[in-house]
Order: sequence, then structure tokens, then C-alpha cells
Amino acid sequence: MPKYSPEKDIPDLAGKVILVTGGTAGLGAQTVQSFAAHNPSRIFFTGRSSSRADTLTSDLKIKYPNVPINFLEIDLASLATVKTGVQTFLSTFPPDAKPRLDILICNAGVMALPPGLTNDGYEIQFGTNHVGHALLVKLLLPTLLSTAALPNADVRVIFVASLAFSGHPRGGIVFEDLKTKQDTFLLGTGAWQRYGQSKLANILYAAEMARRYGDKGITSVSIHPGTFNTGLITSLGLANRAMIWITNAGNVKDEAKEGEGSWNSCWAATSKTDGIVNGGFYVPVGVKGKKLRENANETLAGQLWEWTEKELESWALN
Repeated sequence: MPKYSPEKDIPDLAGKVILVTGGTAGLGAQTVQSFAAHNPSRIFFTGRSSSRADTLTSDLKIKYPNVPINFLEIDLASLATVKTGVQTFLSTFPPDAKPRLDILICNAGVMALPPGLTNDGYEIQFGTNHVGHALLVKLLLPTLLSTAALPNADVRVIFVASLAFSGHPRGGIVFEDLKTKQDTFLLGTGAWQRYGQSKLANILYAAEMARRYGDKGITSVSIHPGTFNTGLITSLGLANRAMIWITNAGNVKDEAKEGEGSWNSCWAATSKTDGIVNGGFYVPVGVKGKKLRENANETLAGQLWEWTEKELESWALN
């Protein structure tokens, strides 16, 4: 595939409403900036730092004064903030107008953290990377579906996963231990097994969403953005940073390089649908990823969906 050029390859986004999680820094901020340059109707982005959000919003308003930018303070490790964030999102639309959402980029995440739990008692990486995003999608699903029913709609949900999904524990997802710190994995590999499990969940969830809602006008895919020296890496301890540099020898790129970290997300969100397999997993840029046994497993994907639905059944908006 020819080198991707966001300036040329992202089409005019007039009329579209976009939401990017984890948009205050790193690849998420790059994604927000790439979209803002193409005339969307509105952009929402989430994060935990209001000060970083203010800086990004100010910069974007100078560059793109006609694009409304809205920050939603959401911590994906706290389901209460996810619910509040969705309520805030919906409240920004006039009472006499239906909320709209054309592109949802599930980008935010944590990586290789020590054993821990989210505010709601889930293993910290799985709870943040999967459960928090799953609630966001669940609460926004009525808006996604109503948008998909509009004339000429093209609704996309993009899950930012990772090739590190292949480091998942035996069996893919250890459902019975997801409400523990999962600190019994082999010493030195636990953080990466827990991370791989959460990224596998992103891939499976995207595929299952495509199976359940593809015929209703929603395109759902997962992507690997590439490996970039963002805060996810620089905040790690020496051993975990060394693991990344060794396993990705020669392939760790500068975070700021041409905004390249956003390219695969932007491609998945805006390229022509006839070039995308709904439910697929893509590596940069727009290349179909190879399927390993677990990420091709529809049974495991169905189990994950049902487990997630049960866990989130008490988190309705009403």
C-alpha cells in the first residue's frame, strides 16, 4: 500500500461528529489533530487531565477556529466517570435534536502496569483497556445506531489494540480471575500477559460487535497503531522498557514523527468501506493482520461479549 498521507487521504468530514478517548496526549492527541484538519462538525475527546485538555483545545481553536472542540473528563478505570462523561456528551446536543456520533475511536489505554485493580474491582489493565471502553460503547450504542440510520451515514467504531495481544495467558482470557489482580503469572511476564489479555479483548470485542451490529450500519474494527515512544513507554520501569526495545528492535518510532501514530486509526475511521473487512484487525497502514487462533475464535469473542454484558447490566443511563 502506498505511504499514507492524512492530508490527502482523510476526506472532508463535514457534518461528522467524532469522539476520541485518551485524546489529551500521545497518539490520541495526534488523532484529534488529524481529524480537526478536515472540517468535522464537532470533535469530543476524553482524558484524565483537564490542564492538558485545555492546552490541546487552545491550540486547536487557533488552528481550526470553526471546529467545535469538547473535552470529556473520563477515567476509564472508573465506570462512574464513563457514565457521567456520556451524559455530558449527550447533554451538549439541543433538546430538539437527536445526538449524533459518526466516529468513535477507543484509543485510551494503560500498558504493563504492576498488579492492581480499577475503582470497580477489575484487573487494572483489563478494566481500563476493555471494560471501560465497553461501557462507553454500550452507553453510546443507541446514538451510534440512530446515526447509522440516517441517509448516507457511515458509522465507525475503532478499537486501538496491539500486536502484543499475542502475549495473552493460556486460553486467551482468564474470566474467573478478572476481578483479581491476576498476580500469579510467571514472574517477569505477568504485566505483559495481563496487557496481552486486554488487547486480545479489544480485538475480539471489535469482531463480535461487527457480527452483532454490522447489518445495522456499524463498521467495527481493531487496529495496531505501530510502536511509538509515547508516555506509555517512557513511564515504564527499566525492565519493561527494555522488553519493548528488544522485542521491537529497530521498529520503535519517535512519537512526534509526522503524527504517524494516528495514521492507522484515521485510515480505519475514514477510508472507503469497500476496502475494510468489518470486524477485521489491521496493522499500519490498512494491512490486514494475520489471525492467530485466539483472535479468530468466535466462541471466545461471544463469551467475552456475554461476560461483559452481564458485568455492565447495572450501568444503564436511566
